[in-house]
Amino acid sequence: MNEIDEYILESIKNRVWSGFDSPEQIQAMVTDILEEEANEEMLREAVNLEFAKKLREEENWPNITDFDRLNDVFANLKKRGVLCLHDAGYTMSDGHEDAHELIQSYPAGTFFGYCFYHGQDIERALTGSGLMLAFDHVEGDVPDKSTVGLAVQEELEKVGFSVDWDQTINRRINIPKFDWKHRCENCG
Repeated sequence: MNEIDEYILESIKNRVWSGFDSPEQIQAMVTDILEEEANEEMLREAVNLEFAKKLREEENWPNITDFDRLNDVFANLKKRGVLCLHDAGYTMSDGHEDAHELIQSYPAGTFFGYCFYHGQDIERALTGSGLMLAFDHVEGDVPDKSTVGLAVQEELEKVGFSVDWDQTINRRINIPKFDWKHRCENCG
């Protein structure tokens, strides 16, 4: 297996185990990143094999996973005026852009802040290294920005997450013991 195959195979595994993409979406991703030297047949079959492996493992997962609890936290934060996004792009700038774009689709004043994690955060969580959450105020770096982080921390702790955050606006919130188990939403 060459480096290109290894890279694409790792991308397939990350997207399958993230739980957000259907097999068709991951096949489309393979098409987008496929290079001439890649073993296309092996990589396309790897998508099906990885989904089958994940679906088997899902049968042994607890009824409520850390992802389910995070999803509840995000729903509660939305009620409090903090828009939360799962899988917001691949980088911090993607996440901020996605949040600003989505906020524009709501009436002005619906949200005072937002929270998200992106693709690199998912990759980190998949390795057992915790989940990092970014947050911001809709007005940017204003004194009230810390209230967004404090609301996120409060909701996380309500559902039993241990949070590592120094309560400053310059550091993201870390859930150091986040066990990434997100059931496939679009596998069927």
